[in-house]
Amino acid sequence: MAVRNIVKIDEEKCTGCGQCVTACAEGAIQIIEGKARLVSDSYCDGLGACLGHCPADAIAIEQREAPEFDEEAVKQHLAQERPAGGTTPTTSPQMEKPAGDAPPFVCPGLAAQQFEPRGGVAAEPPSDTPSQLSHWPVQLKLVSPTARCFADADVLLTADCVPLALADFHARFLKGRAVAVGCPKLDDASLYIEKFADILRANDIRSLTVVHMEVPCCSGLTRVAREAILRSGKAMSFEDVTISIRGEIMHSETIAIPAPSEATIVDHA
Repeated sequence: MAVRNIVKIDEEKCTGCGQCVTACAEGAIQIIEGKARLVSDSYCDGLGACLGHCPADAIAIEQREAPEFDEEAVKQHLAQERPAGGTTPTTSPQMEKPAGDAPPFVCPGLAAQQFEPRGGVAAEPPSDTPSQLSHWPVQLKLVSPTARCFADADVLLTADCVPLALADFHARFLKGRAVAVGCPKLDDASLYIEKFADILRANDIRSLTVVHMEVPCCSGLTRVAREAILRSGKAMSFEDVTISIRGEIMHSETIAIPAPSEATIVDHA
């Protein structure tokens, strides 16, 4: 047992809408008897991805004594919850159905999916540029550290403005990579660091590429990658790429993190 961050649910405020359930990639929250409840402390990573999805402001993060977050237990829990198709179900045996036969609220944008890129499909017109996206969701706050897309993967950590500025983003950076997207200016960078460190700890990553815009706030994504690697305890390097607001590659360098206490930069520009 240790004192750590963990989700706290105010049942008086909770309306049982279920939005927090679909937002929790670890399956730590379920609707039981009409209220959202934390089914196991060990399933909760304490990062709070569910907070912004509660319309009743019934969820908060508190520090209290609780078992450590257990990645293996989460894997087993999610495996039991998934149907034969491999996707996370929108309900569980413990979830209470609303009155009548209407299903509980489900946000389809939060359902985890994995799929093959559409390149090479003969039925598509030759002028169509196929997407290279291989999984969903992609927001760093929403992805699960144990998602199979990150296992033995080449990983891309990108600022969310980059795909809008860089015309060939899919072909140049996204193809063949598992992606996590975020904005270090608008979101809490400390949550990003903890989540990405969890991803690194839970998986053997073949390579990491970080792509961000030239504006100063966006370079915070580089710090996220650095700090996450240090916290993961792994020695690794990553390619750091800067994109101009006109969609040009301005700079690229390899940042090596040989130990938690130091980092060395090798400039390629």
